[in-house]
Amino acid sequence: MSKTFTDRLREDRRLVLLRLLSEQPGYRANSSNLHAGLYALGIAATRDDVTTDLHWLKEQSLVRLESLPEVPDLVIATITSRGDDVVSGVAIVPGVRRPGPR
Repeated sequence: MSKTFTDRLREDRRLVLLRLLSEQPGYRANSSNLHAGLYALGIAATRDDVTTDLHWLKEQSLVRLESLPEVPDLVIATITSRGDDVVSGVAIVPGVRRPGPR
Protein backbone atom coordinates (compact mmCIF):
# COMPACT_ATOMS: atom_id res chain seq x y z
CA MET A 1 0.00 0.00 0.00
CA SER A 2 1.49 3.34 -1.00
CA LYS A 3 1.62 6.23 1.44
CA THR A 4 -0.51 9.29 0.97
CA PHE A 5 0.99 12.77 0.83
CA THR A 6 -0.51 13.40 4.28
CA ASP A 7 1.25 10.28 5.64
CA ARG A 8 4.57 11.50 4.24
CA LEU A 9 4.08 14.96 5.75
CA ARG A 10 3.30 13.40 9.15
CA GLU A 11 6.42 11.20 8.99
CA ASP A 12 8.55 14.21 8.08
CA ARG A 13 7.01 16.32 10.87
CA ARG A 14 7.82 13.61 13.43
CA LEU A 15 11.45 13.47 12.28
CA VAL A 16 11.73 17.25 12.52
CA LEU A 17 10.29 17.20 16.05
CA LEU A 18 12.95 14.67 17.03
CA ARG A 19 15.66 16.76 15.37
CA LEU A 20 14.51 19.90 17.18
CA LEU A 21 14.70 18.04 20.49
CA SER A 22 18.13 16.60 19.70
CA GLU A 23 19.47 20.12 19.10
CA GLN A 24 18.18 21.61 22.38
CA PRO A 25 20.30 22.03 25.50
CA GLY A 26 19.12 19.25 27.77
CA TYR A 27 17.46 17.54 24.77
CA ARG A 28 14.05 18.86 25.81
CA ALA A 29 11.52 21.51 24.85
CA ASN A 30 7.89 22.31 25.44
CA SER A 31 5.18 21.69 22.86
CA SER A 32 4.66 25.42 22.24
CA ASN A 33 8.33 25.96 21.37
CA LEU A 34 8.30 22.86 19.16
CA HIS A 35 5.24 24.21 17.35
CA ALA A 36 7.10 27.51 16.78
CA GLY A 37 10.15 25.57 15.56
CA LEU A 38 8.08 23.72 12.97
CA TYR A 39 6.57 27.01 11.81
CA ALA A 40 10.03 28.60 11.51
CA LEU A 41 11.09 25.70 9.28
CA GLY A 42 8.07 26.14 7.02
CA ILE A 43 6.16 23.14 8.32
CA ALA A 44 2.46 23.86 8.75
CA ALA A 45 1.07 22.12 11.82
CA THR A 46 -1.57 22.83 14.39
CA ARG A 47 -0.84 22.67 18.10
CA ASP A 48 -3.03 19.57 18.15
CA ASP A 49 -0.82 17.99 15.44
CA VAL A 50 2.24 18.61 17.60
CA THR A 51 0.63 17.17 20.74
CA THR A 52 -0.69 14.15 18.85
CA ASP A 53 2.72 13.50 17.27
CA LEU A 54 4.48 13.85 20.63
CA HIS A 55 2.15 11.28 22.20
CA TRP A 56 2.70 8.96 19.23
CA LEU A 57 6.47 9.39 19.58
CA LYS A 58 6.13 8.55 23.28
CA GLU A 59 4.28 5.32 22.40
CA GLN A 60 7.27 4.40 20.20
CA SER A 61 9.68 5.14 23.12
CA LEU A 62 11.29 7.97 21.15
CA VAL A 63 10.45 10.72 23.67
CA ARG A 64 9.43 11.07 27.31
CA LEU A 65 6.62 13.48 28.15
CA GLU A 66 5.88 15.53 31.25
CA SER A 67 2.65 17.39 31.89
CA LEU A 68 2.36 20.54 33.93
CA PRO A 69 -0.81 20.56 36.05
CA GLU A 70 -0.87 24.37 36.08
CA VAL A 71 -0.69 24.52 32.25
CA PRO A 72 -2.75 21.56 30.98
CA ASP A 73 -2.26 22.29 27.25
CA LEU A 74 1.54 22.34 27.51
CA VAL A 75 3.69 19.21 27.33
CA ILE A 76 7.44 19.00 27.88
CA ALA A 77 9.16 16.46 25.63
CA THR A 78 12.60 14.94 26.12
CA ILE A 79 14.21 12.83 23.41
CA THR A 80 15.28 9.32 24.42
CA SER A 81 18.42 7.54 23.27
CA ARG A 82 16.24 5.53 20.87
CA GLY A 83 14.83 8.79 19.48
CA ASP A 84 18.37 10.08 19.01
CA ASP A 85 19.22 6.86 17.15
CA VAL A 86 16.33 7.60 14.76
CA VAL A 87 17.63 11.15 14.19
CA SER A 88 21.08 9.72 13.46
CA GLY A 89 19.67 7.14 11.04
CA VAL A 90 20.90 4.24 13.18
CA ALA A 91 17.37 3.05 14.02
CA ILE A 92 14.37 2.90 11.70
CA VAL A 93 10.85 3.36 13.03
CA PRO A 94 7.89 3.03 10.68
CA GLY A 95 5.92 6.26 10.89
CA VAL A 96 9.02 8.48 11.15
CA ARG A 97 10.85 9.52 7.98
CA ARG A 98 14.34 8.15 7.81
CA PRO A 99 16.91 10.94 7.60
CA GLY A 100 19.14 11.17 4.57
CA PRO A 101 22.90 10.65 4.85
CA ARG A 102 24.81 13.58 6.24
